[in-house]
Amino acid sequence: MNNIYRMKYRSVIVTQRGSSEFLQVVENFLRAPHPGEVRIKILSAPVSLPDVEARYGRSPFKLKVPFVPGYAIVGDVDEIGEGIQNFSVGDRVAALTVFGGYSEYIYLKENQLVPVSPTLDPAEVAPLILNYIVSYQTFHRSARVNPGDKVLIIGASGGIGTAFLQLGKLANLTMYGLASKSKHEVLSDYGAMPIDYRSQDFLEVIRETEPGGLDAIFDGVGGDYIRRSFSLLKPGGTYVGYCNPQSLSGMFRYLGLVLWLNLLPNGRSAKLYGTGISRFNRQPFLDDWATLFNLLEAGKIKPIIAAKYPILEAAEANQQLESGEVTGNIVLLGSGAI
Repeated sequence: MNNIYRMKYRSVIVTQRGSSEFLQVVENFLRAPHPGEVRIKILSAPVSLPDVEARYGRSPFKLKVPFVPGYAIVGDVDEIGEGIQNFSVGDRVAALTVFGGYSEYIYLKENQLVPVSPTLDPAEVAPLILNYIVSYQTFHRSARVNPGDKVLIIGASGGIGTAFLQLGKLANLTMYGLASKSKHEVLSDYGAMPIDYRSQDFLEVIRETEPGGLDAIFDGVGGDYIRRSFSLLKPGGTYVGYCNPQSLSGMFRYLGLVLWLNLLPNGRSAKLYGTGISRFNRQPFLDDWATLFNLLEAGKIKPIIAAKYPILEAAEANQQLESGEVTGNIVLLGSGAI
């Protein structure tokens, strides 16, 4: 065997369900990619709420422990297997991985890869692969917002929330956002009216400010918010939920509630969004990532990055995300991007 394939690389694995202390660094042997497979040297990976929820097992479809978390990656093609037609060694790529991103290298199928311009900062591209695609598609594909629309963002200060703020400002929307008081400044910076979910009744605030109702609501929290916020929509308005129902029974309850709301004779609609549909209809995702990359390159969007950590310090990065004090994104960086 060629000596290069006795070389090792490191990953961060979840050793058991629970807190970030159960994220441990392990070594793996580097191998040649299989036919149809690409080996990627990871440059960046976002730390996202789905990573945390997967670690705790809060998902309708739990990953078996041990596993490598990491919902998305940006990296360079390091080696290609037989049959690869569209990518070459040295190409910059990204992927929505769901798991596997907390690693120095990753092996992926060619059809999982998205081409990325090498002129873009990998740390800024990383949030676009998950957080910005959720915001962009719920705005423009699920709700089909128009300039001047009045919208409510439930959970407006995290990675997806701040993506909503930037993309909403770009789309000339009138925005209201729920966030804790300490994070209101960033909402105001993007022209959104902040509402403190701890000390204010958002229903009263919206009804007083927008008596005619809202055009759209984007809910990343779930729970009782769907029932409460739905009443704020004007006829023809749309609720879009993209939260994690955390269990199989929770998923069925959520689906049932959405179906029931759509049966009500009030002209309002409720929709659910999930990135899992990218496995069945990939083209809209490729188109929208390309649009987001162009917006980033043109300086029209710029992800808020609260902190950057080396990939192998993913445990510390997860601990910071779980503190609830983060505004924007946390990004892990590979050795080639530090």
